[in-house]
Amino acid sequence: MGSLGQIIFCSMVILIIVFSAIIILIIALTFSGSPSGVMSSNTLPIANLGEDGFLSCYLHTREQTLPGQVSVTWEKTGLSGLVYQYENGAPNLKDQNSQFKGRTQLFPDVLVTGNASLLLRDVRRSDAGEYTCSISSSDGGGKISIQLRTAAFSAPTLKFSNGTLTAEASRWFPKPNVTWSNYDGNILQGSTSFTPNSEGIFSVVSTLPSVNVSDTYTCTIENNLVTAISKATIAGSEVSGKTYFTYSTASSLLASAYLSIMTTVLCICYLT
Repeated sequence: MGSLGQIIFCSMVILIIVFSAIIILIIALTFSGSPSGVMSSNTLPIANLGEDGFLSCYLHTREQTLPGQVSVTWEKTGLSGLVYQYENGAPNLKDQNSQFKGRTQLFPDVLVTGNASLLLRDVRRSDAGEYTCSISSSDGGGKISIQLRTAAFSAPTLKFSNGTLTAEASRWFPKPNVTWSNYDGNILQGSTSFTPNSEGIFSVVSTLPSVNVSDTYTCTIENNLVTAISKATIAGSEVSGKTYFTYSTASSLLASAYLSIMTTVLCICYLT
């Protein structure tokens, strides 16, 4: 049994962690959007520059609604004019900001089910920011905020020649880091070069020398938003491999911070 001082110390630490958990919960709820009936499957999407992006927004409805009974407005914080507006059964783009002309679209066929998701074509770096989706219908309404983040990312092409494995990726922004590892996860020494184009988007060329035929290697290209993990197996003079992407989210950062705090507290209490 611990002394009175140890008990008081652990009690204070527990109170601190409880308050920290409450603060983390408040932040998480802030990121998750509004408490209204309007929802989003992803309030922190990442769009690939130059490709089409998708901002999810929908209203839970009990039954289908006539298109003329649904109004949708998309706005962007700090931007004059609208991103997109739909009302009275048709788009209303008279107040649309010129930045989005010809680049935005809803899907009228699913509007009747409450789906007001926005397609954003040819994503630009300036598109990053906070968007608000507002829905009004005969079955309810509300709004939600969505934080769009933009990046450039592409899967690398893998090549093998003269005992050297090479990964070439044409588009990355922000500037990434590249690491190589073997089948057991041990970090290997590679060499990487980055070449920016006129738009500041980097092409990446990374080489790993002295690789063994029939072995499997992993090339990881990552920045603070996107990670591309490529598995490559050398077979003769050929390389077989595949790439998958993972994306950062604020919720995972909050969870990691919370677990880190909890682990520290438990360790402190145990040691005392």
